[in-house]
Amino acid sequence: MNWKETVEVWTNEDTLQSNLKEELNALKDNPEALEDAFFAPLEFGTAGMRGVIGVGINRMNQYTVRQATEGLALFMEENGEEAKKRGVAIAYDSRHQSPVFAMEAAKTLGNHGIPSYVFESLRPTPELSFAVRHLNAFAGIMITASHNPPEYNGYKIYGEDGGQLPPKEADALTAYVRSVENSLTVEVLSDEALEESGLLTMIGDEVDEAYLERVKEVTIDHELIKRVGKDMKLVYTPLHGTGGMLGERALKNAGFEGVTLEPKQAIPDADFSTVKSPNPEEPGAFEYAIKLGKEIDADVLVASDPDADRLGIAVKTSTGYYEVLTGNQIASLMLHYLLTAKQEADELPRNGVVIKSIVSSELPTTIAESFDVKMLDVLTGFKFIAEKIKQYEQDQSQTFLFGFEESYGYLVRPFVRDKDAIQALVLIAEVAAFYKDKGYTLYDGLQDLYHKYGYYKEKTISVKMAGIEGSAKIKALMEKFREEMPAEFGGIRIKMMEDFKTGKRINNETNSEEEIKMSSSDVLKYKLMDDSWIAVRPSGTEPKIKFYIGAKAESMGETKEKLAAFEADINKIVDGE
Repeated sequence: MNWKETVEVWTNEDTLQSNLKEELNALKDNPEALEDAFFAPLEFGTAGMRGVIGVGINRMNQYTVRQATEGLALFMEENGEEAKKRGVAIAYDSRHQSPVFAMEAAKTLGNHGIPSYVFESLRPTPELSFAVRHLNAFAGIMITASHNPPEYNGYKIYGEDGGQLPPKEADALTAYVRSVENSLTVEVLSDEALEESGLLTMIGDEVDEAYLERVKEVTIDHELIKRVGKDMKLVYTPLHGTGGMLGERALKNAGFEGVTLEPKQAIPDADFSTVKSPNPEEPGAFEYAIKLGKEIDADVLVASDPDADRLGIAVKTSTGYYEVLTGNQIASLMLHYLLTAKQEADELPRNGVVIKSIVSSELPTTIAESFDVKMLDVLTGFKFIAEKIKQYEQDQSQTFLFGFEESYGYLVRPFVRDKDAIQALVLIAEVAAFYKDKGYTLYDGLQDLYHKYGYYKEKTISVKMAGIEGSAKIKALMEKFREEMPAEFGGIRIKMMEDFKTGKRINNETNSEEEIKMSSSDVLKYKLMDDSWIAVRPSGTEPKIKFYIGAKAESMGETKEKLAAFEADINKIVDGE
């Protein structure tokens, strides 16, 4: 059906939820908005299905949730009765409709005789990943839109290892989801029938305690925390999300007693009323934490996003000003401390490996190599890190030490298979204690890394292109970059281009071509003669095209100049100049 025919089907559906029916009627006076809501189904990207809440197949609502879950149920049936018996763990965050969507998923699974383990109230995404493994469930569902604006919600599916599904399994699942042609006709159990079926188990405290017990493994130097943990002052804000459920408890379990929760933002709020964006990447998200930090003279300020998988920090400078660090800077501090502490404790394995995404900083690579630790690059999406962890468990070829993405996602211990802000919260507190014990701040520690390893600076440019025209423009831009390879950026020649869609690596120095042994992904990366780099990819979850740029130079001032020159050239290409 075309979108107009789909609108008619929804209009004539007698059982359509009343609020959605009202919205649909209102949209008929706005043809452009109506088309946008119905022109195509929501797709699974690098982080699942995510969209604006509302009526239509291109929106998050109870019917699109049912359709996705119906696809999961069919996928599980294909895997046999044992897969069905193991069931599905389900969690949700503080967003609008999250509890409703979680129960819609359970009712859909129940209609197939598949048991659900649903958290009694909101929980972090990493705990859902843990719960899948802890309960030996076959899959997991997380209802969240991560750090998107309040009007969004989303739906992520996890495999039996606790990681998001890798490409092959994700493609198979997507095929099942798309085989459900009409999301309005998906059959579900009623609330009463689900309860009577015995297929619904509510979970909570027992899983919390099991998860927090494993988080204790993150701490490396217990003696250090005994010396410094009582005196160090840390402000933590969950930004109205799920982190408040476990974050403060995890810190206190580790021995950090000077923890202050930002009181207004510790309250779950689907409208995120105290922030413009509940995103720890944004300096504005730290407004309340900075105010509180100044009042108590805090050593470090920490913020997690609504589903507590991403973590940002602000560190005190010598002038008393709090500077918000990038995800790459945080990862560099974490990794350097982790490797230093393990080496001093004689716990650094010879086959250790750190895993990062291809669009993350090269400073951690330089740090890892200085400890004779391997750095492995994978495609964007934490599922690719989880996929490698699973491989290393099976073949025992490498020992996983740390994983991260530039987008503020980190994993320390692999009892979770997704980025974990609770683990990261405990580790960054220990890193801050390490520097405080020496009379330094985290800001001082970062400057030491630059002095030792060189000056690196990165920037991400997101260009929003919403709607049907936006999708077409993003596609055209990717084709332009692919077919008309620039000769240089910022006056610096391109040494190598990597096309992760075609799987080709083109070396301009040697005029040679080789195969990239990774899954296919619509990403281009240009490596420059001075070891700076530029990457471009469409967002997997938002109507954006993203440009990642990284500069390396002799001073921080020079890196900033390079970034500005790279950005100017990128803008010219985007603007069609």
